[in-house]
Amino acid sequence: MPVKIRLQRHGKKAHAYFHIVIADGRAPRDGKFIEKIGTYNPTTNPASIEIDTDKAVDWLQKGAQPTDTCRAILSYKGVMYKNHLSKGVKKGALTQEQADAKLAKWMEEKEGKISGKKSSVASAKNDAHKKRMEAEAAAKAAKEAKIAAKNTPPPAEEPKVEEAKAEETAPAAEIKTEETPAADTTAPAPEA
Repeated sequence: MPVKIRLQRHGKKAHAYFHIVIADGRAPRDGKFIEKIGTYNPTTNPASIEIDTDKAVDWLQKGAQPTDTCRAILSYKGVMYKNHLSKGVKKGALTQEQADAKLAKWMEEKEGKISGKKSSVASAKNDAHKKRMEAEAAAKAAKEAKIAAKNTPPPAEEPKVEEAKAEETAPAAEIKTEETPAADTTAPAPEA
């Protein structure tokens, strides 16, 4: 069986991190390994990867087969590109200086992309925090206004009630004055 470059799981449930190891293909996932060449933590954003590129390239040149996930990790960190360039140097297609220049240019572009992603993640996090705080402040103000309205009796309603009572009694008084007849001059005087 060939030697594999694969991940070895560590950490607790839902908080996994991995060691990138060189192991025999027949060994269990978390069992014996030949050499540890790096770590991979997918719980951070972007995922944090630390790898010894020289050891990884050396093992790739010896014939170690990376698993699909490890191939993606090695490609992301430039190990596969470095291996490709070293094959070109061995064949004489380019010199070591040209290969180093190409690798340095590629790494610089990759670092720019990674730092751009980190800054966009940080700014998105800050924007989300600001929006959440504004929404929370608005909800707090609305709640305080609702409590204040509930606790203070409205003064405008009481005069209306008094005016309504005054209006109700005023027509009754007018009616009484209209119903009482004026003193009749034609009526006989009362006897004493």
